[in-house]
Amino acid sequence: MELLPRSPGEFGSARYWDRFFRQRGQRPFEWYGAFPELCPVLHKYVRPRDKVLVVGCGNSELSEQMYDTGMCEDIVNIDISDAVIRQMQERSVSKRPKMSYLQMDMLQMDFPDSHFQVVLDKGTLDAILTDDEEATLSKVDRMFAEISRVLQVGGRYLCVSLAQAHVLKKAVEYFSQEGWVVRVHEVAISGDKQQFVLPVFVYVMTKFRKIPGSAPQILEICPEEQDKPVRVESAERLVEAVKDRQHYALVCSQLSKTPCGDQLSLDLCDKGSGKPRYTLHVVDSPAVKASRDNRFAIFIIPQGRETEWLFGTEEGRRQLAASAGFGRLVTVALHREQRYEGMASIQAELSGKVMELAPPGLPARQQVPFLSVGGDIGVRAVRHCDTSPLSGEYVVEDVKGDDARYFRRLVFLSNRNVVQSEARLLDPAPPSGQKKRRKDKKKPGPAEPPTAIDKSYLCCEHHKAMVAGLCLLGSPDSLPGAPIAVLVVGLGGGSLPLFVHDYFSQAHVAVVEIDPSMLEVATHWFGFSQGDRMQVHIADGLDYVAKLAAEAPAQYDAVMFDVDSKDLTVGMSCPPPAFVEKPFLWKVKAILKPEGVFVLNLVCRDTQLKESVLAVLREVFPLLYARRIDEEVNEILFCQPSPEGRRDLVELGVRAQALEGTLQQLGRPWDSSYVLADMLQAITIL
Repeated sequence: MELLPRSPGEFGSARYWDRFFRQRGQRPFEWYGAFPELCPVLHKYVRPRDKVLVVGCGNSELSEQMYDTGMCEDIVNIDISDAVIRQMQERSVSKRPKMSYLQMDMLQMDFPDSHFQVVLDKGTLDAILTDDEEATLSKVDRMFAEISRVLQVGGRYLCVSLAQAHVLKKAVEYFSQEGWVVRVHEVAISGDKQQFVLPVFVYVMTKFRKIPGSAPQILEICPEEQDKPVRVESAERLVEAVKDRQHYALVCSQLSKTPCGDQLSLDLCDKGSGKPRYTLHVVDSPAVKASRDNRFAIFIIPQGRETEWLFGTEEGRRQLAASAGFGRLVTVALHREQRYEGMASIQAELSGKVMELAPPGLPARQQVPFLSVGGDIGVRAVRHCDTSPLSGEYVVEDVKGDDARYFRRLVFLSNRNVVQSEARLLDPAPPSGQKKRRKDKKKPGPAEPPTAIDKSYLCCEHHKAMVAGLCLLGSPDSLPGAPIAVLVVGLGGGSLPLFVHDYFSQAHVAVVEIDPSMLEVATHWFGFSQGDRMQVHIADGLDYVAKLAAEAPAQYDAVMFDVDSKDLTVGMSCPPPAFVEKPFLWKVKAILKPEGVFVLNLVCRDTQLKESVLAVLREVFPLLYARRIDEEVNEILFCQPSPEGRRDLVELGVRAQALEGTLQQLGRPWDSSYVLADMLQAITIL
């Protein structure tokens, strides 16, 4: 500890460095890695015939090793400390005649202009730029001006640094404004990661003549694992890219030392585009008794299934890790914008990177298993991409489920981990006649996903619960054929209103949808259609309900809200907060018939906000039932305007069972897994 300065300002003091090197003696002091780690970057920019200046050389062996390996011999080393210069002259002068050591202040060098092809700085800039004080910045400007003066046009200033944000920003802004090309390399540091946590970078600033006017800046970054530089658009973006690498290194260091308490999430980006290619979650299971063979595994989530509870929630991933029986499990989600060749190629691509996330004590050559569902990466086919002025970017995609059935999904890319709408696709009819005998033994290609929508099946559990809530209306025996009026706010893919229309033969369904793009999506991709009993109104649900309340009250048997919020900063994603404000809820109550039911899909992670919503609902509706959806945040609320409609829970189950029996007798296709009574088993009266 006695070798450290009392204040950062002492890093610029010759007296401090003289004392430092006298106390340290002959032992080399290597700032930020040794020659073997730096060599792969240095050899790209230092040629054997270059005249090289090393500023702030200290007693590092870097210059000596560059000389001894033949990388370069014409090397001039300078340092502000006379003690270290004498030490290095004694060590090298007889062995390396073409290399020299001079005591000199790099802020005021004696060399002529354009004297060197390379200026090499290993940690010196970091030692000087310790703060943002005016005096410090002025000193750095003098340092940069002197380096610029002694470098030839086309020469390179190579600065080895830990790339603290203020240091990198200062260097990049100064030299890019001078018209230089700036490139940042990450250096692979070997050895004990517990001793060296932060990654090391080399800034490569190449001198060009300054062009009058506003010439475009050329800024690039070269991550450790690739040679090809990636262009970035601004100094701020370059600093952010370096911060990402530093954060990743810090996370890997922490994971290599201790178990991960909370689940960590990381994005691994595509080298070319810079867009996320893999999303990783690190899950530790303390309850698992880890042995040599079950300490660490990688789980590839099949494409399109990353939104499922088991893979898309912390609790689900925790359950997955425990059931898999591994002490640490890394789940890997694949992104829809990327292409993947198969499990083998993903394993080859990820093997080196995921080992950096291994638990403490895992042997370096330990074989790590790659797991998945069914041993493949799943199927995802993007059918349609577009942008809506109201909903933003969205995609329609077909994915293969765990039962080999295909599903069509609508996803808003502003909230890409949530499936907005989903429909099951019908299996294609088997071909008629006998199968043709194959003349070759080639493996058949993957079958094309079906395209027809299975309108008899509701994929979303909350939609099933919302339909089950209709048993609160009238007699279950006569309800399917009764002339009921239903208002649905929020169309999405149209599955909910379409099911009500098809299975309640006399129901007249009005749908309110604010986004006309969603009507096009529902019609073209989800089998939705309008008719005498199904009408869609393109309008704001708030305005539409308010107008009905004023002009035509008490006309609906059921009002259903299944509308998402575009504001992701609120802890309630469904519905938007304005839809559950008291004045508006009074208008909802006004358009209901006295014996009607208001069905609300509530998705709220904010406990306090949820309680306030429930309190307002109780004030407006005297009768309130709730049904939690298992393994989801959704809660379906059934609100009735009159307390006289109260029924006990046993009666609700009986009514739901009777309603289901009546619906099954209509002769339409009916999925055997769809049990209305089950939807009401866990209902509570609030």
